[in-house]
Amino acid sequence: MALTLAAHPDPLAERVHASGLLPELAHGLGGPFHYLLPERFDANLVAFRGALADAGVEGRVYYAKKANKAAVFIDRCAAGGAGVDVASLGELREALGHGVRGEDLVVTGPAKSEQLLRVAFQQGALIAVDELDELDRLLAIAGPRPVRVLLRLYPPAQPRSRFGLDDEQLHEALRRCAAAGDRVRMEGFSFHLSGYEVGPRADLAGELVELCLKARVLGLQADRISIGGGFPVDYVPADAWNTFLADQGPAHYHGEKAFTASDFYPYHSPVAGADALRAILAASPGGQGANLATRLREAGVMLLLEPGRALLDGAGSSVFRVQGVKDRPGYGIVTVDGTSLSLSEQWFNSEYLPEPVLLTEHGGDAGAPYLACVGGASCLDSDLLTWRKVAFPTRLQVGDLLVYPNTAGYQMDSNESPFHELPLPPKVVIDRLDGAGRPRWRLDR
Repeated sequence: MALTLAAHPDPLAERVHASGLLPELAHGLGGPFHYLLPERFDANLVAFRGALADAGVEGRVYYAKKANKAAVFIDRCAAGGAGVDVASLGELREALGHGVRGEDLVVTGPAKSEQLLRVAFQQGALIAVDELDELDRLLAIAGPRPVRVLLRLYPPAQPRSRFGLDDEQLHEALRRCAAAGDRVRMEGFSFHLSGYEVGPRADLAGELVELCLKARVLGLQADRISIGGGFPVDYVPADAWNTFLADQGPAHYHGEKAFTASDFYPYHSPVAGADALRAILAASPGGQGANLATRLREAGVMLLLEPGRALLDGAGSSVFRVQGVKDRPGYGIVTVDGTSLSLSEQWFNSEYLPEPVLLTEHGGDAGAPYLACVGGASCLDSDLLTWRKVAFPTRLQVGDLLVYPNTAGYQMDSNESPFHELPLPPKVVIDRLDGAGRPRWRLDR
């Protein structure tokens, strides 16, 4: 018996699928591709801003560029006045080249290169300082205007974290910032926290608010904190997700591959996206006293966010063309014209679980589902886009399309590689979906 795990219904994506555009793109592009829906990005950005406004909290949203390399999302940030979170010189240049102002960039990442620090300073970007040496290098290049910094706090609840300054280092960093005078503008604090739980984020945010108050005693600006990303996306319904976790086992996968629940991203989240931000703002740090929103308002502290996946929720999908079907006892092996490197969950020895949608022009017996895993076009046994035996409505044929839904957040290109000299899937921007006519498309540039 197959385990089904379909994504939430998406009327906008269904319109694209029904339009006939995707088979034409597959033919014209000659291989797999990703399609992007920038209007979804815009809507998600509005939702995050709405959560801040409803809580009466001054805030700023920075799009975490690492989540998707597409230029169109940076274009939308520039048009909508959103910031961008970058962690490399290449990302910084891309953001500037697509119209994002330097002052609207926040530069994160560990052990930043000298060139990245210099260009970030010259462009007036906000820089999250991860180590004392980094602060010293910034102070050495500062002037005549000040360098803008956040001090990143080491999260004590995650002792394996490699990011941030511990208590002793943080105290020394504050001393050096105060001594630097006009060469530095210490704007506040940040942290990098793994996981998606509301409580730990609210607790650590509350600590940063208190640090801002202490830093002001030293004459530092300290009027903002960044809580990073970690806003989950709800991909699938709760019942289907719970059933899947309870029932899944090696028999459901090609080669009896074994996964545990901890191997998977939490594809169902009861509180996701902007609602997760609302929950964080409503939580009381440490479980006591006023909620985080109240503490931010009373302290005059701005809240900075760096969502990636959550801003890309519903903003794109990945399309592969079937180029072979092999029958095995009890199930089939479908081979598509791309590789698993274009679904980056494989990078984590995991599986992208929302199952692909079959677009076919042939009929078939709808009462006889066809179980199949989905393999890539490389010569590696481990190159599977879907290890799970998915129950397709009919036996697949060469030329059919498989659409992996909602892949814009991290899946499309975090682990891309032109292995075997297979072309990387291009990105296609689809717009003009509000009218009765066919969607319009263009290549992402």
